[in-house]
Amino acid sequence: MPSLKPTVDKLEMFIFWSRWLQAPLYLGLIIAQGVYVYLFMVELSHLIGNLFFSGKQINETEVMLVVLGLIDVVMIANLLIMVIIGGYETFVSRLHLDGHPDQPEWLSHVNAGVLKIKLSTAIIGISSIHLLKTFINAENMSEHTIKWQVIIHAVFLGSALAMVWVDRIMSQTLAMSKAQHAARH
Repeated sequence: MPSLKPTVDKLEMFIFWSRWLQAPLYLGLIIAQGVYVYLFMVELSHLIGNLFFSGKQINETEVMLVVLGLIDVVMIANLLIMVIIGGYETFVSRLHLDGHPDQPEWLSHVNAGVLKIKLSTAIIGISSIHLLKTFINAENMSEHTIKWQVIIHAVFLGSALAMVWVDRIMSQTLAMSKAQHAARH
């Protein structure tokens, strides 16, 4: 009976190579980040234009809402960077940035679990900004919209806590398994 090893080896190499199919997805996210940079600059120019050149008086609440919108865009851009760099490093290929002066601190210990926690915290931050904008502008929002935004935010918080809890259990289980394995050998 002929050996299947060469065929299995080729299949495994093909499966391992398939991770590169994700590279265009990360390139697409980089383009999306460029769109957010453009939107940020447009909003910033509107703020400056309205503040100094429009002749109309804008109040602190209007400025605060625009600034919160800018912060929201920055937080989404941060989320994109975490997904692009962390996802590529975790699922496609190493970036070989060791010793680079601009290497993000979190990248040195990134894995799927750390990435999930960082992403969930970023999503909670973005949701918090949206909720703050809603509360500041509450007189122009329906009670139904405000209620659902609070519920959605609470679901994000609950999901993040559940992810942290599951990650902690998995880490403890892995540590116990390693200790048991070491004790046997």
